[in-house]
Amino acid sequence: MNNPLDKDTKIYVTGHRGLVGSAIWNNLQQRGYTHLVGRTHSELDLLDPVAVRRFFDEEQPQAVVLAAAHVGGILANLRYRADFIYENLQIQQNVIGESFRHGVQKLLFLGSTCIYPREAPQPMKEEVLLTSPLEYTNEPYAIAKIAGLKMCESFNLQYGTNYIAVMPTNLYGPNDNFHLENSHVLPAMIRKIHLAHCLRTGNWDAVRKDLDLRPAEGVDGKSTDTEILEKLAKFGITPEAVTLWGTGRPMREFLWSEEMADASVHVLLNVDFKDTYREGETDIRNCHINVGTGKELSIREVAEKIQQEIGYQGELRWDASKPDGTLRKLTDVSKLHRLGWHHRVEIDEGIHRLYRWYLEHGE
Repeated sequence: MNNPLDKDTKIYVTGHRGLVGSAIWNNLQQRGYTHLVGRTHSELDLLDPVAVRRFFDEEQPQAVVLAAAHVGGILANLRYRADFIYENLQIQQNVIGESFRHGVQKLLFLGSTCIYPREAPQPMKEEVLLTSPLEYTNEPYAIAKIAGLKMCESFNLQYGTNYIAVMPTNLYGPNDNFHLENSHVLPAMIRKIHLAHCLRTGNWDAVRKDLDLRPAEGVDGKSTDTEILEKLAKFGITPEAVTLWGTGRPMREFLWSEEMADASVHVLLNVDFKDTYREGETDIRNCHINVGTGKELSIREVAEKIQQEIGYQGELRWDASKPDGTLRKLTDVSKLHRLGWHHRVEIDEGIHRLYRWYLEHGE
């Protein structure tokens, strides 16, 4: 393991306003790293190679965290397959390429555990990558992320760079996406059950406030009661019941985003490429690091925990005609543990924290 980067190291964090990037930015600041650089999408389009090269020419970052990505849930992955593969490959190509051209000392690439085969043995070790077919729904996104980690690995092997790839499990936390259709499962369930609870208890002010902040297909807080009820019903939200996608049977692992950030910064500061594979290996591959809790529970159990946290007295229903996705996606985190990091926030505490955050940021 290496010595941490100096506190005055100039670190460029891509996607610094997103769920992952903002958590990494805050973690670095808390550790005393104040020379951080970030650009919003409107300030720098990472799909534009000329703009990315100009940024690197001007800023000359010494370390890079590649947390920017085009992400979404099952429906978005199915519907926008070209966007998911093209935009992620382009972002990675531009940022990793310019990092190499500009002699960046250390790069941290963030992927996803969806890189693993659909039928991967559980819990999934890093070694099962590319051993059998991927889950169909998010195959384009997974292929882009596999390309990113292989790019890091290949630059390291050919040029002696120090680019590390981490593969986080399902994340949730502050700055999450609560879109009713395109968000990940846990924040979507929090919002749906919250809205149903507000309808059931007649708290229309809260419903309107919520929709003003995050309109649903053109319906906001200024819409009529009937328009709001009809639109929310379309998303399975009624005073009597919340209808959720699938059977609720798939097992999932969830990691609090601020902990993922802590693990990522730990890796950025303390782990070198040579620490990610066994000494003496001839075929060096699978050098990425799983980041998770190593614990799982069913989607149904998560929904019930959210229902309990919110106090919703209605019914939870499941629409089995909708896809479940992969049935199990548990990571083996023994490599991460060996490299010196363990999680601390368990799911009950995490749900409590995220619901508090949602309420506080709904004003």
